[in-house]
Amino acid sequence: MINLNRKLQSQNPIFDHSLDHLPTNLTHRDVLTKYEKIPTFIYQESSDASFEIAREIAELIRSKQEKGEKCVLGLPTGSTQLGIYAELVRIHNEEGLSFRHVITFNLDEYYPLSSHSIHSYHHYMRMHFFNHIDILPENIHIPDGTILLEEVHDFCRDYEAKIEKAGGIDLLLLGIGRSGHIGFNEPGSGRNTKTRIITLDPVTRQEEAIQFRGFMNVPRSAITIGISTILNAKKIIMAAFGETKAKVIKQMVEDEPNNLVPASYIQFHSNAKVILDSGSSLHLIRMKTPWLLDSMDWSEDLLIRKAVLWLCSKTGKPLLKLTGKDYNDYGLSDLLATVGSAYKINIKVFNDLQHTITGWPGGKPDVDDTFRPERAEPARKKVVIFSPHPDDDVISMGGTLLRLIEQGHDVHVAYQVSGNFAVSDEYVTRFLDFHQEYIEFYDRENPVAQLQQEKILDFIKNKKDNDVDIPDLRKVKSLIRRMEARSALRYFGLKNENIHFLDLPFYETGLKSKAPIAEQDVRIIMNLLENIQPHQIFAAGDLSDPHGTHRVCLDAIFIALEHLKGNSWMNDCWVWLYRGAWAEWEADQIEMAVPISPIELSRKREAILRHQSQKEGAMFMGEDEREFWQRAEERNRSTANLYDALGMAEYEAMEAFVKYYP
Repeated sequence: MINLNRKLQSQNPIFDHSLDHLPTNLTHRDVLTKYEKIPTFIYQESSDASFEIAREIAELIRSKQEKGEKCVLGLPTGSTQLGIYAELVRIHNEEGLSFRHVITFNLDEYYPLSSHSIHSYHHYMRMHFFNHIDILPENIHIPDGTILLEEVHDFCRDYEAKIEKAGGIDLLLLGIGRSGHIGFNEPGSGRNTKTRIITLDPVTRQEEAIQFRGFMNVPRSAITIGISTILNAKKIIMAAFGETKAKVIKQMVEDEPNNLVPASYIQFHSNAKVILDSGSSLHLIRMKTPWLLDSMDWSEDLLIRKAVLWLCSKTGKPLLKLTGKDYNDYGLSDLLATVGSAYKINIKVFNDLQHTITGWPGGKPDVDDTFRPERAEPARKKVVIFSPHPDDDVISMGGTLLRLIEQGHDVHVAYQVSGNFAVSDEYVTRFLDFHQEYIEFYDRENPVAQLQQEKILDFIKNKKDNDVDIPDLRKVKSLIRRMEARSALRYFGLKNENIHFLDLPFYETGLKSKAPIAEQDVRIIMNLLENIQPHQIFAAGDLSDPHGTHRVCLDAIFIALEHLKGNSWMNDCWVWLYRGAWAEWEADQIEMAVPISPIELSRKREAILRHQSQKEGAMFMGEDEREFWQRAEERNRSTANLYDALGMAEYEAMEAFVKYYP
């Protein structure tokens, strides 16, 4: 039996954020948090945070029950809350927590949208929470997305009245959008607003584009409780997980309240707190620049590198031009006093950063590898590159992948999920049109293929909002992604037998919401690794969404590695984490930087373009409308420019990696 519970443990700073403190000599919370205007608590893992929030909600429910009172909860939707609801369901099933005396008010709902739609928050709450507990249906309140527009105003007043009649909200659980919205109170919402219909911000609609299979399908309006309604709750818990929330969390917690970040109004509440994981807390001062808070223990080389590279960004100087005055002017005089001179600090960080650069990502044979990021031996390594979707490999580390192949390593690429959810119906129709012509020209006597094709096209033609893709359609979409992945890797010269499609079962729901990791998912990864016994593993280290496919795929790998660590071959296996199309590692985190030449960058672009289904009308573009090859090139050039600005050699582009220590 595989234990699916795991904790990230690493010598790398991205995994070193302990519960609500820094690995420094800072010990007083008032010093740590002096720039934070809301009580804020940081957990290393989102699962730990979810557990604590669920426990607090359960304690409130029990406390109310003991007094013979009903407990009124305000509830949100979104990926952040999934772990909280799952833990509450567990407490109900295993510890007997009853919800029969709980009244709930949801924050919002799309408008217009039927409660039966799989995109509605009615459906979300039933699927993830209400269907699994003993709450009474009459105690559930969710805004109605089907009422007539002329009746919306009266409905909103009635919703407010129901909250008041219930005695007000005892505990309001909140999430936050990247635009800073709470509920659907978008930028511009006033502090005194109540329940109403609003127009969704384009950023919010773009966030939901995946759920609705395209930006244009996302409703333009929603019904939401207002800021005033939120602030009237007796207690507020704001939860935010993942790096994509880090910037807006800083604005909410540390900046002055303003209507451009509606979540910042929580600062006015006397009984509110913010619960974060390590990713969402990254931009808070105590995490990003702790030396601005108090004196530091400068015995950690990684902390020194972080501070010095920050100083370079503030002064606009390369490493070797920093002076003692720069250190003093920007609050790093204690570092200067500890080490002794600016020159000693500068040359140390310069050498450390220079040693991250290598044109031999698999290790350069027959050389002294003391200061190289990878080992020289064995000269020909067995390499497994895990790619969550069938294009993440070439988008994120295509240049490194090409070098590993050309430098003679035994490279295997393993695609963890099918990626079929990301293929549009229109693209399938175009693909099947070609197939129809092929059948008529070459294989007119194949009635089975003809019937299957007609079945798929008929489904697409009559597809309704609530319809989940039928298995035959999902299979065709999977085959399209496979075909594109093989084409890209053949272009790089990789053999077909070294391409592995794992099709992890957790992904195959046909919906944006995926199943939790199960034993069979981990077993598939373990079987592949045991068969190859690699010297190197590359995996997508995106931590931006704790419930996103990349993070789930990474968790599955980590769990597999924990169960395999007793094998002798694991002693010689190194794990490197790359980033996806949306972000790159910070310079102070990078442990291997692979230069990419103009020709290699061009070949990487060509490999990305082989994924045509993700080029035309892709649903996962986010706020950035550029194609993935454009984003990847900009990111790789930016990394090279950063190294150049710090005084390193000038390269066309760079791909960056962080080492993971199982």
